[in-house]
Amino acid sequence: MQKIVVAVTGASGSIYAKVLLDKLTKLTDQIEELSLLMTTNAKEVWHTELEDESYKSLPVKYFEQQDFNAPFASGSGMYNTMIIIPCSMGTLGRIANGISNDLITRAADVILKERRQLICVARDTPYNLIHIRNMEAITLAGGIICPATPSFYSNPKTIEEVAATVVDRVIDLAGLKQDSYRWGK
Repeated sequence: MQKIVVAVTGASGSIYAKVLLDKLTKLTDQIEELSLLMTTNAKEVWHTELEDESYKSLPVKYFEQQDFNAPFASGSGMYNTMIIIPCSMGTLGRIANGISNDLITRAADVILKERRQLICVARDTPYNLIHIRNMEAITLAGGIICPATPSFYSNPKTIEEVAATVVDRVIDLAGLKQDSYRWGK
């Protein structure tokens, strides 16, 4: 059983967070605790891109961006995995440089120092050298950079299916079992 925190930043790509959260809430046999935190910009982008506030009705523990009493703000909270989806380049840069100025960056710092699973779903293009170096720093610290780059060999038909090609990789990286398209099967 895993304890997972999902963080949503203000980068474009709310569909990735929505598809991930919808899938994770169905994996209750593998997840002991599922927590969610969103930046103010993430909520605005979600509303702009998805035209709803469906994140409010998810069966998750919700935390505010400055709530440093959240259990995953400390290693003793024993959270196994943190997924930042989409991960803005600003958030990625702060994590890469050890700047813990909000709950997302503090939780990422905790996950890395405890040698647990940090998955950053970078959603920006193109990358500049600063982005690449920040990704390298997080990778060297033990995190995983999973660009929001969809695949098409499963012949996705809807935007949700396209987003799921990335989300399914994230779920696999988190070590959860799921039913999804597999190459060669």
